[in-house]
Amino acid sequence: LPWPLAGKTGTSNEAMDTWFVGFSPDLVVGVFIGFDRPRSLGPGEQGASTAVPVFKDFMAAALEGTPPIPFRIPPGIRLVRVDPETGLPAPADAKNAILEAFIPGTEPKFGDRPVLDGALALDQSRIKKGTGGLY
Repeated sequence: LPWPLAGKTGTSNEAMDTWFVGFSPDLVVGVFIGFDRPRSLGPGEQGASTAVPVFKDFMAAALEGTPPIPFRIPPGIRLVRVDPETGLPAPADAKNAILEAFIPGTEPKFGDRPVLDGALALDQSRIKKGTGGLY
């Protein structure tokens, strides 16, 4: 889909039900798949294979004709370049670094490594997509 989207899947014990909660910058949707009287959906059923397709179809219809709107960074949030494997601050020349959002004072110690304030970091192209290619 051409819009920025994110979400989280879930599957109960023995695949009795599956779910997905997903969102765009301006719309939140929850999808639940299951029976009124609990029973298994079948072996191997997961939120990604049952609930996500419903979410995808709904969002395609709900957002049709609207321009993609990037996720906005709330005021006061600090973006710190981190190594995705260690969670530690990454040097400016690190090729695999991503930007992670922190409430000021909760970010990892960064010494002299560069930090971007949310208000200054409006270039969304520098932020790695959070869905990891989900769509």
